[in-house]
Amino acid sequence: MENQTQHEYDQVIGQCRQLFLAKTHDYGTAWRILRLPSVTDQIYIKAQRIRSIQEKGTQLVADGVEEEFVAIINYCVIALMQLRLPADAPLDLEPAAVATAYDDQVDENRRLLFAKNHDYGEAWRQMRIESITDIILMKLHRTKQIEDLGGLTQVSEGVEANYRDMLNYAVFVLIKMKYATPAA
Repeated sequence: MENQTQHEYDQVIGQCRQLFLAKTHDYGTAWRILRLPSVTDQIYIKAQRIRSIQEKGTQLVADGVEEEFVAIINYCVIALMQLRLPADAPLDLEPAAVATAYDDQVDENRRLLFAKNHDYGEAWRQMRIESITDIILMKLHRTKQIEDLGGLTQVSEGVEANYRDMLNYAVFVLIKMKYATPAA
């Protein structure tokens, strides 16, 4: 099962990366202007729209739920890259540097995923997509609270851990959507 998960994870991340780098070509690194709470709010907007569509059972805007989970992944990567960049980093970054930073963050997340996957035994495969959406929203509320506290927590792992978890949960959903076996 681990090889299957690695393959599926890499496929999903590869598609997200391709879109991210294409947008970097088109828009440059305009996302650099966003402060971390703004990135959190962008993720929140995406997750809240997903939940709204799940609850209503319909949508009026063409962008599908799958695209929103891709956006969550890429915004989480943006947040992780922003956390690593020095305060005086330029707004405009070279595409090659962006690709390297993207890969570095995804590689770190991949290691986290497989460590947790080992301990939890791929429990995510038995979860409902709606539950994963709720967990992402919960982690967003936690992240917003940590940001409101100025990062001064007593027992929390901090915002980075929440971004990493949200990224992996969104990957899980896309794996479930893309590779789900139809019911017999």
